[in-house]
Amino acid sequence: MKYAQLLYFTASLFVLTAAWGTAHAAPLKEGDAAPDFTLKQHDGREVTLSQEWKKNVVVLYFYPMDDTPGCTKEACAFRDLNQDFTSAGAEILGISVDDTASHKKFQEKHRLPFTLLADTDKKVTGRYEVKNFLGKAKRVTFVIDRSGIIRKIYPDVDVSVHGQEVLAFVQALQKK
Repeated sequence: MKYAQLLYFTASLFVLTAAWGTAHAAPLKEGDAAPDFTLKQHDGREVTLSQEWKKNVVVLYFYPMDDTPGCTKEACAFRDLNQDFTSAGAEILGISVDDTASHKKFQEKHRLPFTLLADTDKKVTGRYEVKNFLGKAKRVTFVIDRSGIIRKIYPDVDVSVHGQEVLAFVQALQKK
């Protein structure tokens, strides 16, 4: 009996270790290629990241939840600066694990002119390593150039100044 328990424990430990090791690859860093993905936007149409970065620099911002105070403040800051981002050759894409119906309501309520993407299966938040312990997205922003390279990561976002700091970085990036 003890041999069977030991064998079961050892096998379980091996499976857990293997699963943890593959699920926790090296975190993304500036200079890495941005993982490509396709997700549905607020109106149900699909958006593929690599198709977007071919046209513009992409500001890919992850946020926890539609229509909460911090997420609304961040989204509205990007909304208010959207024309400046467009003039700088950048497109804003927001991602949370909320569904497209939630995104549509959030977008309409706050007149957000940019795309919100639904990562309901949490695969993209996992690939970008921005999923928190509750299964929501952390508030992290990636700036991706037209070659698909991550040029800047903002892991600690202060929503009161974040839009301005990202815009300043995008404008400086475009001048290079």
